Amino acid sequence: MNRTRGFALLAVATAASVLMVTPAQAAAKSEVRYGWVAACAKKDYTVPCGPWHLALGNGKDVQLKDAVVHPTVAGGKIDKEASAPVAISGDGRLVGYFRAADRKLVIRDLASGSVKALPGTAALAPKSTGMLGVDPTFSPDGRRLVIDYYDDPGKLPSLLVDLKTNAIHKIPGNETVQGFSPDGSHLLTTRGTDDNTTELAVYDESGTEVQSRVVPQVVANNAPIGLADDGVTVGLVIVSPQTNGKTRLRTYDLSADAVSDAVTLRLPAGESPSRLVWNTSGDVTLWTVTSDAEGNTSKAIKRALNPETGATSVRDSFRIKSGAWTWWLPGD
Repeated sequence: MNRTRGFALLAVATAASVLMVTPAQAAAKSEVRYGWVAACAKKDYTVPCGPWHLALGNGKDVQLKDAVVHPTVAGGKIDKEASAPVAISGDGRLVGYFRAADRKLVIRDLASGSVKALPGTAALAPKSTGMLGVDPTFSPDGRRLVIDYYDDPGKLPSLLVDLKTNAIHKIPGNETVQGFSPDGSHLLTTRGTDDNTTELAVYDESGTEVQSRVVPQVVANNAPIGLADDGVTVGLVIVSPQTNGKTRLRTYDLSADAVSDAVTLRLPAGESPSRLVWNTSGDVTLWTVTSDAEGNTSKAIKRALNPETGATSVRDSFRIKSGAWTWWLPGD
């Protein structure tokens, strides 16, 4: 798929009227909105089938024909009732997946069409997890990729890969990756302690821990969460029966162990928060979803959120393909 660059001119049905589309607008229409794989019936349940698909902002659907659909599991066997991992960068430009030809984890640049394997062992699924236990996540700008491994002992370190320099740094394997800061320079993780509490930790681009603290229950027990560019501010969304289903936002200062007052978010009924992402401007992107009568996700909405007032506005919205077995948003 070729990403449109340069100016695009659209003829308008008037003699002297021409609409100019900027490069940013044209590129946005050809970037990935979400990835999905179809569901096929098998007896009384469904399984993933067919190739991975990329739904683009211009309405087109592109097939990832070289991507693995059914993953290997620990020991090397293929699980035909599960789907292999896929990652999409926050800006929708890059896609990470296991390539069917050599079973390596690769990065596809949708603008250039180039496909490049990750360096060294980062490209390979460990025997103890198979592909099914591999969870890759891009930084918002696509500069870095972190790979979390779901091994039973929790000993395999996560790998923080710089896609520009090919440098690889290790993050302790007993931690769960939560995501990057907007500029990709910090990584947020969570880990359980021996006292049955939750600790948040922040790592810099070299894999060095720069912040960590056992956090209050209000931080530990709510999601989604997201890390701001300062490397210490964590936003978290709270939906509680005690607030009549109202959705609220709090921020937590990891360096000062301070929780802010709650701000009520202005969301339409039926929208459920899915992902929280800070922007370099200090504002927040909130992804929400809606579900149909059977509980299947039917629509995704990308909202701009003012963390001080709770006001939101729609940046994008689209329906999730009916009959999808699973789907992934940019940043997932």
